[in-house]
Amino acid sequence: MKTDVITVTSGGQGMTDALDQAAAVAAYKELNKKKTLHLRLLTEEMLGLMRSVTGDINGQFWIEDQRGICEIHLVVDTPMTAKKRAGLLSASTSGKNAAATGIMGRLRDFFTRDDDFDAGFFTPMMSEAVFESGTSPTLDMEWSLARYRAELLSHPREDEEAARAWDELEKSVVTHVADEVKVYIRGDRVEMVILKNFM
Repeated sequence: MKTDVITVTSGGQGMTDALDQAAAVAAYKELNKKKTLHLRLLTEEMLGLMRSVTGDINGQFWIEDQRGICEIHLVVDTPMTAKKRAGLLSASTSGKNAAATGIMGRLRDFFTRDDDFDAGFFTPMMSEAVFESGTSPTLDMEWSLARYRAELLSHPREDEEAARAWDELEKSVVTHVADEVKVYIRGDRVEMVILKNFM
């Protein structure tokens, strides 16, 4: 099952329609109140990320159900120059972007990447969960919340960067409710998928 594909913008257009799609999925799947709330929260978090993007950006939003696993999708095309791509793929682990706080704030950087993207997103903890070339030859890069958590477990909690990363995860609605979050970069296209098992 796949919902209608809704065009959403950083200016807020399409947000109500996207939330209506989430409600329709919950009704179709006969989800109980708690699961319906989880689906709505995850949808709101994704749409909130879209609204936090600066500039005029359009995206495509839809929800799919794959054998009881709900996939919430957001795809955005972001113009990418050769210089920007080189900076992104170099995945520098130095520097910080004060605006990129919280896990969703850091993930937002995927959608707004510019010449400073590599310094803003790739703190040492975040970059360890990035795989260049992804899992497919058509991917430039893939980031996974599950891999990120696994990497954090390998660092002592006393490590300042690890402590900050754990704090971000513990404060995030998405990381408490979602089973997995993946971000794929294919050229100028960025896709975020939030997965939740409602079985």
